[in-house]
Amino acid sequence: MRYEYGIAEAFALSWEQLDENAQGVGCYLSLYALADIPLSVEAIEDEETQEVWEKAIAELRKLHLLQRQSKGIYRLHPLIRQFFQMKLDELSEADEVKTAFAAQAVEMAKRIPQQPNREDIFNLTPRIPHLAEVATHLSQYLSDEDLITPFTGLGWFYQGQGLYQQAEPWLQQCEKVTKNRLGLEHPHVATSLNNLAGLYKSTGRYSDAEPLLQQALSLIKRLVGDNHPDVALSMNNLALLYHATGRYSEAEPLYQQALSLWKRSLGDNHPNVALSMNNLALLYHATGRYSEAEPLYLQALELYKRLLGDNHPNVALSMNNLALLYHATGRYSEAEPLFQQALSLIKRLLGDNHPDVAQSLNNLALLYHATGRYSEAELLYQQSLSLYKRLLGDNHPDKVFKRSISLTIAPLQQITRNLYPTASNN
Repeated sequence: MRYEYGIAEAFALSWEQLDENAQGVGCYLSLYALADIPLSVEAIEDEETQEVWEKAIAELRKLHLLQRQSKGIYRLHPLIRQFFQMKLDELSEADEVKTAFAAQAVEMAKRIPQQPNREDIFNLTPRIPHLAEVATHLSQYLSDEDLITPFTGLGWFYQGQGLYQQAEPWLQQCEKVTKNRLGLEHPHVATSLNNLAGLYKSTGRYSDAEPLLQQALSLIKRLVGDNHPDVALSMNNLALLYHATGRYSEAEPLYQQALSLWKRSLGDNHPNVALSMNNLALLYHATGRYSEAEPLYLQALELYKRLLGDNHPNVALSMNNLALLYHATGRYSEAEPLFQQALSLIKRLLGDNHPDVAQSLNNLALLYHATGRYSEAELLYQQSLSLYKRLLGDNHPDKVFKRSISLTIAPLQQITRNLYPTASNN
């Protein structure tokens, strides 16, 4: 390039050398965040579309408009990205392209589990900046039914790792965006209230969580009636709050109603039934009704294993709770292997830096303490305290001895669409 050309003019000259397909791919890629772009062209099922993308990427790279970081990983320079976005906005089909890009992000967000394990986190991390880009700048291109999905996915991704400060703004934004677009009387509003309240409960902000849970339960009953599974879930979450604050007489009927409703609407073989059994057992445990708690713990553990397999966080938590019951009733030889299995499983699934690891360390320390193994107990107590402080801060109100399992409500309806043929993010 001769020196007298400015940056925009230089880009324009390169733009004119691109064919129409390469221009379209450049515009599409400009919708990604300013971060590495995971792009597996080989995963495109349609051979003709795959060939178009391969040629387009080759053209873009030849003119140094797209950088290849490594296999399947690309990056746009900020100024080139801005130039391509300007070109995209000049196209008559700009809204269609943005809608398709947002829909692709939604499909990725639907794959984020509420409790991501280490493999999930590793696979999802490169895609999170691009999902955040859609939530922040392209939410107007999301359908009403998909509106909460990116925000919920981002919240779950961070909250599932115990990164509550990173999760909070996404769940707060979800509530705001949902109310602004859909109004106050919509199921997604109940969802967003429940999800935000769940975060507040996890961080010990019970006074912030309670009104949101009450609003969510009232709203979901009004919208779908008293006999919907999401009513049971909302009851369960409100009961968990009452339980955490020692209001057992208020929690118990809600737990019982939730369990009855889930069995009636989902049948006896569903993870939510196991969840409900576990949480009701925790209440019986907390109030000294051990003979009522034990069969529920055992049923919940057996059902989780059958439905989710042996390698799931809820299996570990269920083992932990049963072990605590054995500990409380002096059955130390039965409690110890369950505590050890739970700790090992949680570390394997969630990594070493997670609140559930701190809790599991604390509980095993309790057993060593009770059986006079003080040097072993002290080390675990110190590790647990250090991890809690690092993850939750110094002012969290929970004294954690038992683990209750809560769920947030996923989007009530999720529609799969493929509006724009492009490379898969798989």
